[in-house]
Amino acid sequence: MKITDTVDQVLKHKSFNKILPVAPEQTVHEALALMAQYDVGALMVMSGEKLVGIFSERDYARRGILQGHQSKATKVREIMTSPVVSVTPQQTVDECMNLMTNGHFRHLPVIENDRVVGIVSIGDMVKWIISGQEHAIQALEGYITGAYPG
Repeated sequence: MKITDTVDQVLKHKSFNKILPVAPEQTVHEALALMAQYDVGALMVMSGEKLVGIFSERDYARRGILQGHQSKATKVREIMTSPVVSVTPQQTVDECMNLMTNGHFRHLPVIENDRVVGIVSIGDMVKWIISGQEHAIQALEGYITGAYPG
């Protein structure tokens, strides 16, 4: 598990990799209820099969609450982020980390052949890197103590 591993590898190891869509016409309240139900921080805003935006907790806080929008009266399309920065399954963990860090966002839809195939978060990237470091540390400890065949 390295920073040069692909997004596809990360998606295959995620315990929850369900695409949770919300329509642009749905209310923010409905979107928030779905986010709470699945304990996620972002939803894909889909018009049919097409990704048209992303709706996150940050969108709600910054464009919803702070601007006085009421969640039951506001449509997702009014406060979603669009256009959406996305990645392909072939892009690396390092590329994703750079995109998220430089763009100041926490979620990246994964697109293949114009279809959403998953979503990765900054938390997924950090877990992936930490897991790889733990494996490297265990291997080094084994080598130092003689448990690792040299």
